[in-house]
Amino acid sequence: MGSFSIWHWLIVLLIVVMVFGTKKLKNMGSDLGGAVKGFKDGMKDGGKPDEAAPAAGQVASSAQSEKTTIDVEAKTKS
Repeated sequence: MGSFSIWHWLIVLLIVVMVFGTKKLKNMGSDLGGAVKGFKDGMKDGGKPDEAAPAAGQVASSAQSEKTTIDVEAKTKS
């Protein structure tokens, strides 16, 4: 009972394919692969600062800042 044989795994695989279908399993596999790749790329780029992105507290453009200005002090005051 401690380990499963190959027949147990084949039956489980058959049930999973019958429940989800091959197309959905293929989509889930490609989504999972893309997520792993994105995670690895993020880990590589995590140590390097991105020069294109503005630093914290800076606004990219004045037109954008007028539309999305939020008074942080007003929200934190009671």
